[in-house]
Amino acid sequence: MTNATASRTDAPTRATLTPIYWGVVAYTALGLLGGVYYRELTKAHDYLGATQLSVVHTHLLALGTLLGLILLGLERAFALSRTAQWKPFLVAYHAGLVVTVAMLTIKGTLQVLGSTAASSPAISGISGLGHILLTVSLVLLLMGLKKRLDA
Repeated sequence: MTNATASRTDAPTRATLTPIYWGVVAYTALGLLGGVYYRELTKAHDYLGATQLSVVHTHLLALGTLLGLILLGLERAFALSRTAQWKPFLVAYHAGLVVTVAMLTIKGTLQVLGSTAASSPAISGISGLGHILLTVSLVLLLMGLKKRLDA
């Protein structure tokens, strides 16, 4: 088999790239909405203190949008979806990002509203699980990339 044939049969399909693209679009929209929510909620409550809401915007744009765009390029170049790590990576990545951002939003909102529940160990624990899932997803991504580099 020639290199041209190998790369054609190994190339990612539209079915693989399109969901990544729509994930980028969704995380971008959520990131922008997170920024608006932070600004409007703190303004409505004349809140000037520190809050976890201030990092919702950046988490979504950095981990959702930017990492998603990087994934598009990596998938296009290396067909990572052909590795055993791809599906577990996607599940852990999306679950980890959603849990992390949800807990940042909940804790930040409670902080702005002045609730003592904002310092609940449960919120910290669930947020920690989101971060663990993100860590697992990045390890799976790197393992899959290594397999494709060695192929």
